[in-house]
This record gives sequence, C-alpha cells and structure tokens, in this order.
Amino acid sequence: MSSSVRTLTLADLAWPHAGAPTQVAQIVVASLVTALAAQVAIPLPGSPVPITGQTFAVLLSGAVLGPKRAFLAQALYLLEGAVGLPVFAGFSAGVAKLVGPTGGYLFAFPLAAAVTGFLCARGWDRRFVTMFAAMLLGSTVIFACGLAGLSRFVPADALLATGLVPFVPGDLVKSALASLAFPAAWRAAHRRGGSTDQA
Repeated sequence: MSSSVRTLTLADLAWPHAGAPTQVAQIVVASLVTALAAQVAIPLPGSPVPITGQTFAVLLSGAVLGPKRAFLAQALYLLEGAVGLPVFAGFSAGVAKLVGPTGGYLFAFPLAAAVTGFLCARGWDRRFVTMFAAMLLGSTVIFACGLAGLSRFVPADALLATGLVPFVPGDLVKSALASLAFPAAWRAAHRRGGSTDQA
C-alpha cells in the first residue's frame, strides 16, 4: 500500500459517514474516557508521578480516532482540567497541575495521540509489530515531554528512576494488548466483508 494513501481508522469503519455532530461526540467521549482512566492511579513512593491508565487512553484515542480528532480530544481533556473539572488523576484539576511535576506528561497528550493516530490512520494498526511500534512511539513522546517537565522538580540523577523506569513494564504490557486487539478487530471487519480503505 502506498504511504500516500490514507486508510480508515476503526471509528471511520464504525461510522463511515459521520457528520460533524458525530465527530464532536467522538472527541468529547474520548476526553471523558481519558478522564476516567486517569482515576485508575497507583502512587509511587518517592515519585510525584503516579502510574495511571491515562496514557493508555490517550494512545487508544489516537488509534481509534486518527490524528485530528484524537489531538482535539486530548486538548479538550486538558482544557477541562484547566477550567476546574476534576479530570486529572485523583479527581484533581486546575492550572497548577499543568505547571507542576506531571505537567510535561499532560501537555504531551495531544501530540502523542496525534502521532499514534497518524500512524494508525495509515494502516499501522493492522499488524502486531507495527501497532506495537505506533504505541511505543506515542509513549516516547509522552515520556520525552514528561521528563523535560519533571526535570524542573527532580534532580538529574533521579530523573529516570522517578519518571521513566517504573512505567516501562506497564507500557510494554499495554502496548502488547493493544497490538493484539487492533489487528484482531480489523480481521473481524474483513470477515464481515467491510471496506477498510479509502483514497
């Protein structure tokens, strides 16, 4: 398949003729799913960054919606938190969270969703290896921005142990699960005879 050919996402397949209201609803729902996933939080001793389901929801929004809608969904999520809705981990909210130790991770969400979505909208979610790579690339964006922000609060010699290493095993597991689920979903769609590509 030519790299210039855009393929469908799972959302496109489910709603092939989605108008603006449906797309807006998808964006809002994805932001709320991220908010719910943020409440699955495990504090880490000695680290201001908890383990959450948040990043998984961010990357899945990209894989399901594609780059534009996923970017907007995560930007909306940040806006919801900034204006005081309790959508961040631990039902927290406010601009202070965006400029605090976890702010770099949060600000990375729209970009990470867009990166994952860009790749999946070009067929990377059809095979285990490429889906796994798409998820890892999205995670890399989150960790790169997150560590840059965290470096203002944590000594350099403790930065990786505080903001990266504890999260790698979970990210690998979540990436593997998504890499099994998405190709399986596409195979099921093919068996039903649905069209999965468009110019």
